[in-house]
Formats: sequence, C-alpha cells, structure tokens
Amino acid sequence: MNAPLTLSEPIAPIAFEPEDDAIIRFESVSKRFPARNGQPFVAALHEVDLSVSRGSILGVIGRSGAGKSTLIRLVNGLERPSAGRVVVDGLEISSKSEAELRAARRSISMIFQHFNLLSSRTAAENVALPLEVAGADGAAIRRRVEELLDLVGLSDKRDRYPAELSGGQKQRVGIARALATNPKVLLSDEATSALDPETTRSILELLARINRELDLTILLITHEMSVIRSIAREVAVLDAGRIVEQGDVFDIFTRPRHPVTRSFLSEETGRALPPSLVKHLLPKPVPGGQTVLRIAFRGAFATEPVIARLARDEAIEANIVAGTVDEIAGRPFGALVVTVPSGPETERALNFLHSEFGLGTEVLGHVA
Repeated sequence: MNAPLTLSEPIAPIAFEPEDDAIIRFESVSKRFPARNGQPFVAALHEVDLSVSRGSILGVIGRSGAGKSTLIRLVNGLERPSAGRVVVDGLEISSKSEAELRAARRSISMIFQHFNLLSSRTAAENVALPLEVAGADGAAIRRRVEELLDLVGLSDKRDRYPAELSGGQKQRVGIARALATNPKVLLSDEATSALDPETTRSILELLARINRELDLTILLITHEMSVIRSIAREVAVLDAGRIVEQGDVFDIFTRPRHPVTRSFLSEETGRALPPSLVKHLLPKPVPGGQTVLRIAFRGAFATEPVIARLARDEAIEANIVAGTVDEIAGRPFGALVVTVPSGPETERALNFLHSEFGLGTEVLGHVA
C-alpha cells in the first residue's frame, strides 16, 4: 500500500498545450440561473478569477449557497458560464461541444459526497465502468482495475457490492473509479463530509498520496476548514458567489483578513472564545476593565515564551483564556486569546508584541 505508484495506462490522457503553470483557470467567470421567486435571475458566481497550479491541491471553502458546487461543475463542463472563460490544461472547456467534453472528461475526474456508485455492480465493476465506456479492451481493463483496487486498499473487496461496503470503502471505490482513465485533474465535491473523522483522515491521506506520487492536481470544495487544513496547499474562500480571499493555506489561516474567513476559523487553531467570555464582551473599554486580544504566533515564534516576556519586560500581566500550539501545512502556528488591562497597558502590549516579535494581534473586545 505504501510502495511507489506505477500505474499502467490503457488509455492515454488527452494531450493539451498549457498556456502557463495553471492547469485550471477561471477568467472573470459569472454564472446566472433562471428566475426564482419573481427575481429576473439568480447569480451563483460573480466575475470569479481563480487559478489552480499544476500538481497542487487547492481547496475552495464556502457556506451552503456560496456557489461551490456551481464552480466545480464548470470545470468539467456540467455547467456553462454565463460570462468569462474556464480553461483546463489549455482547453477552453466553456466553449466545447458535448462530444468534445466527453473526451476531455477522461482527464477531469470527480468524486462525490454520496459516492455515486452503481448498486448493481461490484467494486471491481464500478471501477471498470469508465474504461468500458472509453472502449478499452478486456485485458487492459482487468489489469487497471486490479492495480487501482490495490492502490486504494480494497483488493479483497473487489467482488463486494456497494451495500456490503462501509462509507469509507465506498469512497475508496469512487476514488479508484475516478483514476481509471489517468486524469490530470481530480475534482472533489464534499467527498468526506458524509464520513466520520477517522475515515475522513484516511481518505485525505490517500488523496494526498495520490497527489504526491501521481502529480495529480486536486480541486476540492468543502465547508470544513479542517479538510483544508489537512490537505490543501492553497485555499479560496467563496461567499455569495465571489472569491473574498485566497492564497497560501498557512497565510490565510494565520492572518485571515475577511470576516467570512474569520467566521470559518472561529473554532480552529485556538480562535474560539469561551462562551462565558463571549456574552460579556463589550465594544468599548471600561474603566478598570480588561481588553481581550488574540495573538497569532507564526513560524519560529510559535514556541517563544511571549507572555512571560510581556510580564518581565513590560510589567504587563496577561491572563490566558484560550489557545493552542499546532501545525498548519507543515509549519508551526500558535494562537492565544488573552486579557490585558485596558488603557495604556493595551497599547504597550500591542507595540511590544509587534516590535519584539512581529506577531499579528487582534482586539476582540473588552470586559469589565
């Protein structure tokens, strides 16, 4: 299971001439749907510009209705943009005929939240289906199916039907089927949201290995920051059809700029506040009160004794109310929520944290 992947190629991938290192590009893409509830149209996406680097894993996160599913369906031509261009590996998907799209989809595979397996077919038969549709010969199909089932750890389940498989096993069959035609791009539509945490971890580890060893580009959509944190290198935050923030996962997690991103991170990496503190937060300082600060520790400073230094060098006592030291995208990160005396001490604390350590700080509110 952990040996290097050496997969045969019964069907050659579609060869396109890339224009740059971005294998997927959205260029000012908008998507409108027909009228609902008396409105002239429903705008699902608004002038989206997005690039996915070849061989990378990019996560798109957004709440229900943000436009995530529409965005991912534009990549394989299941939806057409109302304006703008969608380009995959040099091919303008948004301008191709249905016949051309069928050929292109050999290089653009997809896995789904609810697996989409055929209940009347065994695991092996489900994996074989795209190869049968593509016209591969029987020997090539059998060889490919066996190596893919071995890749996803289901060689012993080849003759089982979906009803006999667990959720994680079904998703592994779905991944094997998606890899059957040697795609260059794998689209993941909330592929782990129906799974328990332990199974989710194992599926994400499998996707990371596939990305690493097959150099397969993965575009995944999710509403879970934990998924982005576990596997993605880049992230785009989608809200009401617009990309409101995008960039390196570590940078976005440690220095979120948009309120939507901050709300997604509210339960991540020490950002959550105790309920007893939340209900007493005030927008302005009060005499003799405390100011609540969030301090983000990045890189080498994640393990520095910052609070001890604040007390020793500035004589400011900081009370820790929440926090953690963790790792994001392989780099250490810490977050602390502390209270310090309101007034001049707050300004001194902020100046010290910035000048001595270059730490990001955020005033969350004040308490009496």
